[in-house]
Amino acid sequence: MDLNIKNICCIGAGYVGGPTMTMMASKCPDLIFNVVDINEKRIASWNHKDLLELPIFEPGLEELITKTRNRNLFFSSNLKKAIESADIIFISVNTPTKKKGLGAGKSSDLKWVEASAREVAKYARGHTIVVEKSTLPVRTAEVIEKILNSAKRNSKREEISFSVLSNPEFLAEGTAIKDLENPDRVLIGGNNKNAMIALSNIYRVWVPEEKILFTNIWSSELAKLTSNAFLAQRISSINAISAICEVTGADVREVSRAIGKDSRIGSKFLDSGPGFGGSCFKKDILNLVYLAEYFGLTEVANFWESVVKINNWHQKRISEIVVKKLFGTVSNKKLVILGFAFKANTNDTRESAAITICKNLLNEGANLLIHDPKVNASQIKNDLNINPKKSVENSNSSLNEKSGNWEFSKTIHNIELFKDAYAVIILTEWEDFKKLNWTDIAKKMVAPAWVFDSRSIVNIDEVRDAGLSLWRIGDGLEDQ
Repeated sequence: MDLNIKNICCIGAGYVGGPTMTMMASKCPDLIFNVVDINEKRIASWNHKDLLELPIFEPGLEELITKTRNRNLFFSSNLKKAIESADIIFISVNTPTKKKGLGAGKSSDLKWVEASAREVAKYARGHTIVVEKSTLPVRTAEVIEKILNSAKRNSKREEISFSVLSNPEFLAEGTAIKDLENPDRVLIGGNNKNAMIALSNIYRVWVPEEKILFTNIWSSELAKLTSNAFLAQRISSINAISAICEVTGADVREVSRAIGKDSRIGSKFLDSGPGFGGSCFKKDILNLVYLAEYFGLTEVANFWESVVKINNWHQKRISEIVVKKLFGTVSNKKLVILGFAFKANTNDTRESAAITICKNLLNEGANLLIHDPKVNASQIKNDLNINPKKSVENSNSSLNEKSGNWEFSKTIHNIELFKDAYAVIILTEWEDFKKLNWTDIAKKMVAPAWVFDSRSIVNIDEVRDAGLSLWRIGDGLEDQ
């Protein structure tokens, strides 16, 4: 079996495939990396000469793209050509939660994984290592293997054979490049030791050997789901404590600092916020729930499902607090929303708390002016499923002609954007939001005006000195 690796293909040019292959290409200049996707618009964005047009935003990604693109990294929609030449194929396609059918609302929709496996089976040559890179339910590798083995039995290409591995990603959006550069671990699951070594040799170029872990393929798949579930659980836990802090006079930041000093607990993922989002946390927990239910582990399923329920409740709670503080109604009131991405340093809005909170406020009749440095109006429209009133850059519209509407602003540097606003609601922790001149903003707002800080990023004294009322998440001693 010849495992001399020269060409790598990645099916899927999304949040995982694009940055991962870019990092590998930068570290392994002697290897060829082909990233393929049936979405030609996305491929065109990856190939755009203007790096600001890249389909995703990640700090440090532009520099690596400049270094590798069209040298040993190529983006294309030609799946056949890339698969035929590949020694290793990463499957890094979307696996959304099913909306209908068996397992709807909990299990992952594997149609793109299956489609990718069938493309590999159709075009692969020689021995090909097929690597699960998408976040997948446990035992998905079994599905891929069945498809590939069936192709081998029915193929006239006697030389074809396959090894299936699991190599889950552990990237945090906003720090993905740093995570790829210096990972906590690289997990490779499989039953073909030679294939596992061949894949690990790519990582060994820059990752210390002790960080590369070999497991069986099922453990690798479950470790990914469990990792995300544990992180989401911490977020739901500290957000639940923030609600207790608000009614008891405690401060969740002080509680977090105190418990984070316990070496058994640690300080990471103890910052209270508007709730977890992103493409994986909710989906992976629901996959665990579905798995537990399938095997009759009702109590296990109920435990993990409660993590999602707390997150949903918490987002609804924030919306209700805004309405309550604004005298029980936000109908026809202008509210400035700062941040729509689920976290800073990314343009990803998948499962963002901002979506739920904005929808709740729109249902209450509020008029929203939304700004995010990296999320555009088109994406917000898709997420809210409501057409914007209009897109503004330098508008002084008071947004009070009609209830339950929204506008988009590309900037927050025009003070007129805050004119006639009853509240400013901070939902994403972008650095720009920490530098706002609250004295000037307060002069434009409708008194008594509020700042709702769900990320604990504003300077308390500056906000209060400006004459604004302040609500901060998890703080029981704030303005009433």
